[in-house]
Amino acid sequence: MSYNGQLLDGMVIFTEVVNAGSFTLAAENTGHSTSYISKEINKLEERLGVRLMNRTTRSQSLTAEGEIYFQQCQQIIAEATQAQNALMGQQLEPTGTLRISCPASFGEAQMQPVFSGFLSRYPQVALELDVSNRKVDVIAEGFDVVIRATPQLADSSLISRRVMTSRGITVASPDYLNRKGTPSRPEQLAQQHPDQHECITYSHLKQPRLWQYQNQYGKDIQVEVGSRTLTNSSEMILSLCRDGQGIARIPEFLLTDELQQGTLVELFCDHQRFPIDVFLIYASRKHMSSKVRAFIDFVAEALANEA
Repeated sequence: MSYNGQLLDGMVIFTEVVNAGSFTLAAENTGHSTSYISKEINKLEERLGVRLMNRTTRSQSLTAEGEIYFQQCQQIIAEATQAQNALMGQQLEPTGTLRISCPASFGEAQMQPVFSGFLSRYPQVALELDVSNRKVDVIAEGFDVVIRATPQLADSSLISRRVMTSRGITVASPDYLNRKGTPSRPEQLAQQHPDQHECITYSHLKQPRLWQYQNQYGKDIQVEVGSRTLTNSSEMILSLCRDGQGIARIPEFLLTDELQQGTLVELFCDHQRFPIDVFLIYASRKHMSSKVRAFIDFVAEALANEA
């Protein structure tokens, strides 16, 4: 593609003339003389090789070619303005599309009302939501913000902000405990233990089978559990655990009525519940667009009561 340094020359003046309805008003709006406006339109028509406007001393109207060009110019100018505002962070009102990645389980359990509230507060912002458990590349895939619920955030050059802390609770169904017995200590979950228990583990963790605890005396305990089922779905873990297929460690935000209704029983109540932090991850604090800043602040405020 050859370089054309004059490609955009005259677009803004031409669009202003059409919107103003006259050369005189366009001159007043832009701070130029009427003769300057007229010369710019003439130069634009000469460069394009088409007549854009029919004009007399009393009126003006677009030609068919001028109408097509005007519609394209409007779109180009609007996109250029939005790009400039985004880079300079000067939008008075957040606008545009936000690309968000959110874990399916946390999204459905906690984020639906947050997303809804954000859309209501900022009507000029659209959301493109990737609600899944897959690991995404924030930069390569063009996400504005990625939400992660994790015991430990991996080292990264990206910026992260913790907005909520939940807990991982070790649970089992009454049916499983009746069949396999109720362990009283985390060490009984170890795969080498003579009364080995079946655990359901989450594959997105760095070490899915290594469960950490802290007892009532503050001693750290690490147990390599015997895992018969490994899955990347928190919802599947919860469902299998309810069905008596093993012991699981499940985020508290997923346990709505199970503990109260007795469909699941909490184990090791004398041990500290395992912390699970929720982070917002994004590319940089510098030159952040107003839509991203507004979303981050809104989510932090909305989840503050859950921390």
